[in-house]
Amino acid sequence: MSQELVVIGGGPGGYVAALRAAQLGARVTLVEADRLGGVCLNVGCIPTKALLASAEVYHTVARAAEFGVRCNAPEVDWPAMQARKEQVVAKMVGGVRMLLERAGVTVLPGRARFLGAGRLAVSGPAGEQMLSGGRFIIATGSAPLRLPIPGADLPGVLDSTGALSLEALPESLLVVGGGAVGLEFATLFATLGVRVTVVEMLPRLAPLMDRDVGEALRTALAVQRVKVHVNTRIEAIEAGDRGLVARLQGPQEALAVEAEKVLLAAGRRPNVEDLGLEEAGVAFDRKGIRVDDRMATSAAGIYAIGDVVGGSMLAHVAMHQGVVAAENALGHEAQMRYNAVPSCIFARPEAASVGLSEEAAREQGYDVRVGRFPFNGNGKAVAQGEIEGFVKVVAEARYGAVLGMHVVGPHASDLILEGALGLTLETTLDEIAATIHAHPTLGEAVAEAGLAALGRALHLPK
Repeated sequence: MSQELVVIGGGPGGYVAALRAAQLGARVTLVEADRLGGVCLNVGCIPTKALLASAEVYHTVARAAEFGVRCNAPEVDWPAMQARKEQVVAKMVGGVRMLLERAGVTVLPGRARFLGAGRLAVSGPAGEQMLSGGRFIIATGSAPLRLPIPGADLPGVLDSTGALSLEALPESLLVVGGGAVGLEFATLFATLGVRVTVVEMLPRLAPLMDRDVGEALRTALAVQRVKVHVNTRIEAIEAGDRGLVARLQGPQEALAVEAEKVLLAAGRRPNVEDLGLEEAGVAFDRKGIRVDDRMATSAAGIYAIGDVVGGSMLAHVAMHQGVVAAENALGHEAQMRYNAVPSCIFARPEAASVGLSEEAAREQGYDVRVGRFPFNGNGKAVAQGEIEGFVKVVAEARYGAVLGMHVVGPHASDLILEGALGLTLETTLDEIAATIHAHPTLGEAVAEAGLAALGRALHLPK
């Protein structure tokens, strides 16, 4: 089998695929049309978390008196926050470049297009180059979904990339989309003093997560003075006297919301255009490139990973798919399993889910046991002053097999890893109960939720 491998796209999935292939002895060329790190490192996960970290520091300092610390009232320095964000991004992108160099991966700047089976043209700064290889991995990612809304092209209407590069904080912001991206930006700007409204077309926030998660986040946003309209669609955006006016249609009435800026945060679309997929014999549609559980496409020797295949458009999924694709491309056997994929929302408080929601478990016919434990009963959470939220464990009743775990509260994105590992290992409630959880830790809430599902919670009143 040929040890030549070409990876198209240097985002989280692509660069990880390249690194794994290099580990396996392949001669790897990585083609990147823009910047190494893709959306995630440059205009997605990492810069968003950098700004959220700045907002969290501001929020903590504003609460300093609650912890017996006296200081002057904090002030927001948005340009300084933006400068720190850029430093974080540069460090992470530089780290990826160093890893690829040390692994012996050749990075080729340019835009790739298949000319046929096994042939690729790359147009870049050095002109057009022709590549041929035994194996290819497509990792071209996704772009923000352009919603068919009249007025969506008006000045002041932003996508996530535009929101990250604002030179000044707006006085008000309307966020269209109540999923992870929308809620993270809503939290960020509301914490920094922006008047925020969120509109979600479906009946609840975080619609892909457990119902209790969405309800808890709506309550938390209300405390932060964020207005939320669910079961509401946006009909049009118009220019107004003080910025923009969004025309909304709610469940019972039409609404008009004024905002200086409007952020469209309602999904992404796979980047399948202008890749020459037809010439290469790769089957695809508007939902993405079709792959099997080995990440193989319909064309021999061509694999696809990450956002371009649709489904769970998450960086950690793309990374794992990259490993699976690289191993299969080089003659090993690996396959993707999606039953234990964690999803996280880095709002305030954080939210995270893995496995089946309570509703999904019941719909699939399981006899369900549910255990919940609130963070206001957890010693570490109380000591930290972060008592919002809960841990919820969903299990089937007969054997106690864990089906899902859902967390709202401090460090939910870290706590969910116990649920992901548990689902991977087919953990039961008894095994969670038998695991000694360190004290005082937030993780004790996981143990107590498991005990609650067994009817044996020790730190919940009768």
